[in-house]
Amino acid sequence: MIVVFSMAATIWGIGAAMRTPFQARWIMLGLLFVAVLALHVVLPDGHPLREGTGGSAALWLLIAGGAGVIFLYFRGLTYIRQRVSPTDATPADVATRSQTMGEVELERYARHIVLREIGGPGQTKLKKARVLVVGAGGLGSPVLQYLAAAGVGTLGIIDDDRVDHTNLQRQTIHRDSATGLPKTRSAEESIHALNPYVTVHPYTRKLTEEIAEALFEDYDLIIDATDNQAARRLINRTAVGLGLPVVQGAITQWEGQVAIWDPSFGGPCYECVFPEDPTAEQALSCAEAGVVGSLPGIIGTIMATEAIKRITGAGTPLIGHMLIYDALDAETRKIAVKRRKGCPVCGSAAKAVVPAQAEPVTAEERP
Repeated sequence: MIVVFSMAATIWGIGAAMRTPFQARWIMLGLLFVAVLALHVVLPDGHPLREGTGGSAALWLLIAGGAGVIFLYFRGLTYIRQRVSPTDATPADVATRSQTMGEVELERYARHIVLREIGGPGQTKLKKARVLVVGAGGLGSPVLQYLAAAGVGTLGIIDDDRVDHTNLQRQTIHRDSATGLPKTRSAEESIHALNPYVTVHPYTRKLTEEIAEALFEDYDLIIDATDNQAARRLINRTAVGLGLPVVQGAITQWEGQVAIWDPSFGGPCYECVFPEDPTAEQALSCAEAGVVGSLPGIIGTIMATEAIKRITGAGTPLIGHMLIYDALDAETRKIAVKRRKGCPVCGSAAKAVVPAQAEPVTAEERP
């Protein structure tokens, strides 16, 4: 075998010295391989030439199979890159794409790009997307982690809370060492550790009527990962006024739900389906009612998936439907929800309820 490999190295070296095209060199190596296989087929067992070239054709076939796998792998990568940067693109288009998504990112998102429903164009949409996540707790944690991993280019995070050790049972974006830090800062650090290509805008403050419109205007999709009715209604009113879709989730004990509120796309808004607040007994907090630690991960991951679908245009989004998951009985239901004709937020007679002049909002500054 050493003789064969030496001959192959010599052929390749001579070709390189003579600047022979790669194709010609590979053809010569192929002919050498065919000659070696022919020796093993023609010559009898025990022949010196057979023994000197490995003794069996099976070994060379295994080597050829391994080389074929490697070849197909690199051809696959080439195909993926061509889907993202088509050969018929103009030089300006290619230059723009190279600035927005480099080689490392193409490999990072390769499993997305080979999906027919996403592909290169969909991944580019994710790269350009600006998503605001309201709440960096149980639901916000998996949403932020999976949107960051998916390559969403800009993530905004607004939350005025700090990391407490009681959060760590379910809020997986935070670490024990982050206890006491603002959740926005802890989440930002985790996101950058996961994907340094994502831009994060942390807002360490409470979402209020005064800042909501100015904040939402900088984004094209809102994630409602809050845990109280006042915040949900504020998010809904503001998003409807700006024509923005809202991916909203909620959890309690063993059950969770996910829906997309998007009247501009023909679906209902939150007010259409929940015109009245639940009673105090019906709306117990996680601290009061408890929640199984993995449930926010399940519901938050569904929310992230719906956001990815909405951004890329893949599949059928949860618009006009609500998905309900019961972890205790391992049951999932999808119910239809409709717009309410007299809805004061998205109905035909609804008036804008966001302030005319909103307070400017800036991301938290680092010292």
